[in-house]
Amino acid sequence: MFFTYLRRELRRRRKAALVVASGLALGIALVIVVNSVSSGMGKAQDKVLQSLYGLGTDMTVTKAATPTASGSQQPRFQFDANNNGDSKTQSSDRVMVQGFTTLASTTVTKVAGQKGVSDAVGGLSLNVVKVDGQFTRGQFQQNQGSGTGGGGNRGGGTGAPQGEVTGGGANFNINSYSVYGTDVTKPALGPLTSSKITSGRTFTTAEANSKVVVADSAYAKEKKLKVGSTVTIKSVKYKVIGIATATSGDAAANLYIPLTQAQTLSGDKNKVTTIYVKATDSKQISAVKKTITSNVSGTTVTTSADLADTVSGSLSTASSLATSVGKWLSIAVLIAAFLVAGLLTSSAVSRRVREFGTLKALGWKSGRVTRQVVGEAVVNGLVGGVLGIALGLAGAYVVTAISPTLSASLGSTAAGGRAGGGPGGGGGGFGGGRQAAAKTLDVALTAPVNATTIALAVGLAVAGGLIAGAFGGWRASRLRPADALRRVE
Repeated sequence: MFFTYLRRELRRRRKAALVVASGLALGIALVIVVNSVSSGMGKAQDKVLQSLYGLGTDMTVTKAATPTASGSQQPRFQFDANNNGDSKTQSSDRVMVQGFTTLASTTVTKVAGQKGVSDAVGGLSLNVVKVDGQFTRGQFQQNQGSGTGGGGNRGGGTGAPQGEVTGGGANFNINSYSVYGTDVTKPALGPLTSSKITSGRTFTTAEANSKVVVADSAYAKEKKLKVGSTVTIKSVKYKVIGIATATSGDAAANLYIPLTQAQTLSGDKNKVTTIYVKATDSKQISAVKKTITSNVSGTTVTTSADLADTVSGSLSTASSLATSVGKWLSIAVLIAAFLVAGLLTSSAVSRRVREFGTLKALGWKSGRVTRQVVGEAVVNGLVGGVLGIALGLAGAYVVTAISPTLSASLGSTAAGGRAGGGPGGGGGGFGGGRQAAAKTLDVALTAPVNATTIALAVGLAVAGGLIAGAFGGWRASRLRPADALRRVE
């Protein structure tokens, strides 16, 4: 009887039911779109941050660079002058630690042993300045009549030959690039994880001290490198075994070599600049940061949340709008939809006074009448939920299809660190060498809809129906059979 009467009433009052369902549908659709866009912005921001620190890394441990005497850290080059006509080319490399003061390799073990740390790996960020070219000695040409013989030097002459230096000069090229020493025994952590090997292969665990290198694709294109090519760093030849392409943003470094080789090149044996840390529980990152800061003195711990604060631009602005204005707007519209649905249901009950009064006169209890009204409202809510989900999915699809581009500016994250020079002066992530000039990345926005969002929509539909039914049920429960007799024409 309940379902039969319910079906007949919904058919008879289709327009009123559609109005209630449409109001709920608009509120639910807006909630779905806002949640989907917010989720897409979160993914876009994660993509930007992963370009800094790589996949799997929750935080980094570094030590700010200590102030040094002026010029003490500047590279120095010495060249011998060639004789006139000698075309010999001279070359000199200077390998310097980039960005931070080095930490002892034992610090990596100490960090790995802290509570809440799943794994830790060290890396060494270097900057190489290469100068090559020619320096030709000039020739001294004596002026005619300026010889030292005779009395030509009377009156205070110096007795030195008079003349000028002609010819000679210097012609040098300066090339600066970044090199990152990575621990090949733990490939799951570190900045190389933010790049994808597009040619050749990556390091093997057996190549901890091998003279092999993985080149960033942009740098390889600029220098015309390919798998099998040879790269010379400080007179040491390295074989290119792979080409890596950054999945988003800029690469962490131009070249990647085994950590031991990087330590040898820079003369920093058993030293690292950045320690990449993975937490056992991503929800306990703040607690792990506090533990490392307390137990490993003199270090700076940077988490992804810290980096997120340095992201600015349209991505940051849109994310803030979606989080604040968008969510509050969707909540306001949803509340308004619930109230409208409740008022419309209550109004419909007032127009059915004669019907409900007659049913009570025939023996229907107030509870049965209330259940009937609530049942109709819940069905209206479910219909509104289906329409809202359809509209929300369509809106999310439109956003993904248009895929608007948002810009993200990555500011400096390394206080006190000196900027790396030259192209690709990054190298470390979480501020591990990327503290040079701010970089701007373009990220395409999507609006993914997950099962949680759909479940939320269904819950809101049921809640809307119950709220509307509560309004109408309360009104219906107060009706008396005598009211029906007053409405008889």
